[in-house]
Amino acid sequence: MIYKKYPSNLKKIALTIFFLFLSSPVSLAKPQNKTIIPVKVGVILGDLEHSVTEEIWLSCIKLAISDFYASHVHYKTRLVLNIRESKNNIVAAAAKALDLIKNEKVKAIIGPVTSMETSFVISLGEEARVPIISFSATSPSLTSLSSPYFFQFAQNDSSQVKAISAIVKHFGWRHVVPIYVDTSSGEAVIPYLIDALEEVNARVPYRSVISPTATDDQIEKELYKLKTMQTRVFVLHMTPELCSRLVHKANEIGMMTEGYVWITTNGLTNSLKTIDFEFLDLIDGVLGVETYIPKQLQQFMSRLHRQIQKYTTVRLNLDVFGLWAYDATFALAMAIEQVYGNTTSVVPQDLNVASNKLTDLESVAVSRDGPQLRQALLTTRFQGIAGDFSLIDGQLQSSTFQIVNINGGASRKIGFWTPQHGLVNKTFLSSNIGPIIWPGDSLSVPKGWEIPTNGIKLKIGVPVKDGFIELVKVTTDPSTNTTDVTGFSIDVFKAAVEMLPYALPYDFVPFTNPDGTNTGLTYNDLCDQVHLGNFDAVVGMPYTEAGVVMVAPVKDIKRQSAWTFLKPWRWDLWLTIACFFLFIGFVVWVLEHRINKHFRGPPAYQVGTSIWYSFSTMVFAQPARVYSNLARFVMTVWIFVVLVLTINYTASLTSLYTVEKFQPTVTTLNDLLRNGDNVGYVRNYVRGILNQVGFDNSKLKAFDTMEEIDEALSKGSANGGIAAVVDESPNMKIFIAKYCKKYTMLGPFFKTDGFAFVFPKHSPLVRDVSQALLNVTEGELIMNIENKWFKKESHCQDLNTNVSSKSLGTDSFWVLFVFVGLVSTLALIIFVASFIYRHRHVLVHSDTDSKPSTSEKVRAMFKIFNEKDLNYHTFKTKQPQETAEASSNNNSCPRSPVLHHNPNHRDSYSVFDIEQPQYESPEEALATTDDVVTVQEMHRTTP
Repeated sequence: MIYKKYPSNLKKIALTIFFLFLSSPVSLAKPQNKTIIPVKVGVILGDLEHSVTEEIWLSCIKLAISDFYASHVHYKTRLVLNIRESKNNIVAAAAKALDLIKNEKVKAIIGPVTSMETSFVISLGEEARVPIISFSATSPSLTSLSSPYFFQFAQNDSSQVKAISAIVKHFGWRHVVPIYVDTSSGEAVIPYLIDALEEVNARVPYRSVISPTATDDQIEKELYKLKTMQTRVFVLHMTPELCSRLVHKANEIGMMTEGYVWITTNGLTNSLKTIDFEFLDLIDGVLGVETYIPKQLQQFMSRLHRQIQKYTTVRLNLDVFGLWAYDATFALAMAIEQVYGNTTSVVPQDLNVASNKLTDLESVAVSRDGPQLRQALLTTRFQGIAGDFSLIDGQLQSSTFQIVNINGGASRKIGFWTPQHGLVNKTFLSSNIGPIIWPGDSLSVPKGWEIPTNGIKLKIGVPVKDGFIELVKVTTDPSTNTTDVTGFSIDVFKAAVEMLPYALPYDFVPFTNPDGTNTGLTYNDLCDQVHLGNFDAVVGMPYTEAGVVMVAPVKDIKRQSAWTFLKPWRWDLWLTIACFFLFIGFVVWVLEHRINKHFRGPPAYQVGTSIWYSFSTMVFAQPARVYSNLARFVMTVWIFVVLVLTINYTASLTSLYTVEKFQPTVTTLNDLLRNGDNVGYVRNYVRGILNQVGFDNSKLKAFDTMEEIDEALSKGSANGGIAAVVDESPNMKIFIAKYCKKYTMLGPFFKTDGFAFVFPKHSPLVRDVSQALLNVTEGELIMNIENKWFKKESHCQDLNTNVSSKSLGTDSFWVLFVFVGLVSTLALIIFVASFIYRHRHVLVHSDTDSKPSTSEKVRAMFKIFNEKDLNYHTFKTKQPQETAEASSNNNSCPRSPVLHHNPNHRDSYSVFDIEQPQYESPEEALATTDDVVTVQEMHRTTP
């Protein structure tokens, strides 16, 4: 038996408990000199005589009434319980409810116990407008009835499916099998559970249904069926009695050992305290979802046990249903007071129906105050024993669950689940729950599946090909009738299986016609065989990067063109570089010509010097120094850009002259279309791609072997062959490896999905095989396999597959050009601003009598801009006295200009009053330009 064995005089214990609460001083507390209004309330339980648990539930109901009126002494109403027993019979439960409504005129009914009994009573309560309050019926099917007079004061089973799926996701399990009782309440939660599992990419491959009347042999047969499957993660959703029998059988056949995962719903976990210790020992390692109860539960349980044990030595255990019964009764008492507390001493009678009804159901009286009582229940809010009490659409809102691990005959909390935080540990700070002791006292997380124990090997389908046998080759020995499967894809699969942490038995099964010939079907047809269940997996598809490429003949280029040196860069890049050379030369001239003698002289000389200086940076042989910090900054950035451009140009040009010795006869699919050439292909789906591009079927030819393709390419399109072949990159790589001297590969022109192994969707093998496959491809093993099957001929050379050699354009260096352009522009802006600020007195003339016009000011500024900046340190190498003496000894020196000093500006002169020197010839003026400026400076600085 699942429950403890108690004395047979349970009736006596029940009467003792009932007397306890009726005789308690607290329960007798009532207001003095006030009229008490009794309100009848029905209670329907199962079998009080044989169920200690239901006796506890009834005690909780009575204790709630006692506590409520002890704390609300001034309330006028008092609940009067009318208790009925259904004897766990559905029809009897409905009959008891009808008796309570029709004969006892109850205003509400608490119960029945089970979901099936409740579903029959709900309609009766709706007809009579009597609220039906359930604290133990948790089936989601009751919600679908949408009765306004049904109140589910218990957690709906569907509210826990998210917690279960969170556990499955946390451990990465992909297959889950629910085991549930074959009743309406047991089946109702399964659709919610499946939806929640699908959200975390977990699949339900099978649903195990156990009849509530199943024999031990039937249970054992179903468990053996589950044992032969791959899935090892099971969710139990059934009554404690049926679960006890199932677990006993699971232990007998070895399904409670290492590698198995058992998760129980809260229907079982919430009742653990009423289950015998022998059963708890059998479910060591089980995970359970349990309703979370606040700490005040301990105080309530202690008070209940203390009161009961005054009259009996029986040890009573309280589960969460007893707490919900307490809170439901407390809420009902509050609603009753709200509706009837302001009435007279007599509760109004219900409305009678006509007396000519044929049945008792048709003659049920309608509650006059039913709508008011319903509304009062919906709006009831308080802090209950089981947590915050509130209803939404008649359902209790309580969605926090704790995750427990059963070990050593007791449950141990390992974490929590809430809608806001998901799965968290006991501190609500991390999602790492645990530690967990799994079945078989294992500390390792089960992977959730195993190879079936019935000895059946996996059937691995492989395609049979006429050509390209390097990928997969199927040979049959007629004498022994055995099949040997080899190839690149086969070796990769074998290497991946060897890396699995467990043995994976399998057999290769060729996908052929009954006579052993090629079926001619596509890879999609082969994948369909996995979907249909004919194969457990498919191996033999090309395992490499995917794409549609083109192979074309190559021609040897005997000599390079005279204009090959222009190919590394496109015309737009050449033009951009030339413009920037001119621009940089102009910027350097602007920044240097007033302070650097190398950038002075006749205009043509200055232009040539600036351009020559800029272009000389290509070989980093600048003919002159720059003195301005702005110019140095600009040249630093520009020289870096030139360095990058030079390196790329040198590399590309070297490749053109040394690497690219072969050129394909065609480079794009458009070339083939424009020339009207014939094109070959291998795979049928490639023909569809070529049709979409624009190729006519008359220009397309199918091939099976590499020898056929080589012969057709050698003939050429004009002689009945083909100009190029278009197909998958794996096949073409094999072809190029054999004929590398004659052909080259271009593309890919179209990207396709990768090829590898095919497993059923949600197969538990997918994750492990994928990880093993990744380990193979990331190491040296894949290179050894490739060298084994894709070995090139001895005469082949390593050719550049990308023979098209795209030239570089401005788009490859636009960031550099933008950067150097911004730097140069910024330097110009800083120079102009500084120049204008230093000579601002020219623009703002203080002499109002001889105020120049704007054009004169601009011309004056340009004159200054064209002169030397004698204040700059590069022109202060000689002392003024030495300069004067040198000037006086020079007989060819022209007459000095007359300088008119501005009294407002000491040591300054007005350029508008300069007396221009007279020269007999342009040569004389050019020869004496620098000396004139020197004399002017001497006159300006000498008092």
